[in-house]
Amino acid sequence: MKARKLLAAALMLSMSAGALSAGEAAALRQITVNGESTLQVAPELATITLGVTEEAEQAAAAMSAVSEAMNAVIARLKEAGIAAEDMQTSQISMHPVWSQDRSGSNGGRREITGFQGSNTLMVRVRDLAQLGPVLDGVLTAGANQFQGLSFGVSDPAAMQDQIRGEAVKDAIRKAEQLAEAAGMELGPVRSISEHGGGGGPRPMMAMEMARSDAMPVEAGELTFTHSVSVVFDMAVPGSE
Repeated sequence: MKARKLLAAALMLSMSAGALSAGEAAALRQITVNGESTLQVAPELATITLGVTEEAEQAAAAMSAVSEAMNAVIARLKEAGIAAEDMQTSQISMHPVWSQDRSGSNGGRREITGFQGSNTLMVRVRDLAQLGPVLDGVLTAGANQFQGLSFGVSDPAAMQDQIRGEAVKDAIRKAEQLAEAAGMELGPVRSISEHGGGGGPRPMMAMEMARSDAMPVEAGELTFTHSVSVVFDMAVPGSE
């Protein structure tokens, strides 16, 4: 009797292990597909980074000249309709100007011969039709540093939300095609992972272009991209 009980227990354990192995095998029937989405839109605004740099023998004189020129630049921007919230000082700096004594009187040591002050301003231009005149105006007013221009949209998160969903739909479409070609049935989604997106503000132009007489500015288009990886279950047709 005892031997029969041991045999029955061993048989049940064997059947349980077999069922577990079958479940593990079914779980391995999965497919991973990458989905992608791209959206091209016209820019809605531009961000300019510009500045004023001046030199003088004394630090106070250098900064005073910078402040005077930057006040003129800001006044010109306000005249062009740029709102206060669309202007932000990004950096103010002061550096000594060094010179090398080549006369030999002090052993060739470097000396401070003056100071260079600078003030950098970020400006958001919401009316792209006024971008060229705005650039002309600030350069005429005294801006002598131009670090670039980038185009963007007012709500980039909305763009990413739109193409994120399209990327998932693209993954589902590809998975259905692959499952059909393999003679399998596509099951539920097991996991979704994002690989991030690209696009958005596009930098362009250099100082030499900004100083050109014609001031040509072409906004072009912005390209937003997003990609995801989706894991699906797969099943043999009629296996359930």
